[in-house]
Amino acid sequence: MTDLLVRLYALPDATPDLARVREHNVDIRRGIAPEKHIVTQWVGATFGPHWASETDVAFNRSPVSCWLATFENRLVGFACWDASYKAYFGPTGVDEAQRGKGIGKALLLVCLHDMYAAGYAYAIIGAAGPIDWYKQTVGAIEIPDSTPSIYRGMLRK
Repeated sequence: MTDLLVRLYALPDATPDLARVREHNVDIRRGIAPEKHIVTQWVGATFGPHWASETDVAFNRSPVSCWLATFENRLVGFACWDASYKAYFGPTGVDEAQRGKGIGKALLLVCLHDMYAAGYAYAIIGAAGPIDWYKQTVGAIEIPDSTPSIYRGMLRK
């Protein structure tokens, strides 16, 4: 899968997207250390152990570089940055039952704005899934010759 590059200094404003998810009673906020075990367990059960490992790393940063989407005090989505490598966005995921409400976009934008505030000018989305969506949403561009990405040779079961 191809890596993407995002200009963090040219991001769209996240305010409208945060307002949209709020209309669905979804809150977007930074994770806090005492809930790390809950989040990593959910991510592992929902998206697999590799993403749980990356999420664990994001929770060990200060400030935590994992953002959460909650609905009625339940976790329904997450997005991390600086989990596998510096300047990398991801992993990110939204519960299937909550998709279509703009949660993924809101999480993406708050993370990327957070990265910019931390001093990064660019973000890399490693082994990106929905390439066209990232292109449309944040103007991502494909990085030539980036397949098989940094995940080449990664240990798997």
